[in-house]
Amino acid sequence: MDIKTLKTFQCIVKYGSFNRAAEEMNYAQSTITMQIQKLEKEIGAQLFDRGKTIQLTEAGRLFYEQSLDIVNRMEQLQINIADMKNGEAGSVRIGATEPTASHRLPIQIAQFMNNYPRIRIAVEIASTPVLAEKLLRGEIDFAICSSPEVGTDLHFEPLFMEKFVLLLPENHSLTAQNTIQLTDIEGHRLLITAETCPYRKKLDFILQEAGQLSMDTMEIGSMTALQHYVQRGLGIALVPQIMVDPIPEGITVRAIGGAEVDMLSGMLSRSAVHPLKCAAANIYRFLEKELRQN
Repeated sequence: MDIKTLKTFQCIVKYGSFNRAAEEMNYAQSTITMQIQKLEKEIGAQLFDRGKTIQLTEAGRLFYEQSLDIVNRMEQLQINIADMKNGEAGSVRIGATEPTASHRLPIQIAQFMNNYPRIRIAVEIASTPVLAEKLLRGEIDFAICSSPEVGTDLHFEPLFMEKFVLLLPENHSLTAQNTIQLTDIEGHRLLITAETCPYRKKLDFILQEAGQLSMDTMEIGSMTALQHYVQRGLGIALVPQIMVDPIPEGITVRAIGGAEVDMLSGMLSRSAVHPLKCAAANIYRFLEKELRQN
């Protein structure tokens, strides 16, 4: 049983004639007859009463009702597969670190889905090391994050620099300065993320370059939560600038002077041996272009 045979059967029902169905489908009548005989043999029931007029049997009426749904589903499946091959449909799993996941991706994904509404997108938010592992296990298609540790069998495409600023409680003594030097934060409590966070590793490196600074620290497990602790006067924090646009109430933002406090972010994917699916390749190219421009 195939979709062509089912369409032949439906055409006979529509026109009430083997001859007319053969004309409409551009088949020889003998071909039509053979198709129906084979179909009846496969389902084990007679579909037509062949008298002066063609009438459906009880089994034929049941089969006709069911065949309409089968043909519709098969035709839709063929369309879906064609769309998937062209990258017009399918599912894509994207990994992303913060703040990109919250502050960049929503608007970009919304724009993409306006053009590709049949592509289903899932976003996995995690640290760069976790996303790298998920990529290697095939659990996500690609990621937007910082560069992974040296030695991973992954391709990193640099896109943009994540610039950092200093968050201060609005009544903090350092708010009197327009630009803060790294040495100025000595003696103040610094809110930091977990050791596994790439931003923390970058911050540790920057502070080490600035010299041995004496300061108290408080570890906060979430980058996005840091500003709330600053608001409560629990300390100061170095965070990506995009996180404080607009500036939250109760917080003063200051630029860092005398040092390049930034971090490279980009697209992380598997090697060319594992090419992206068409749908994933479409959104990869779109995000690569948009994030590089913005």
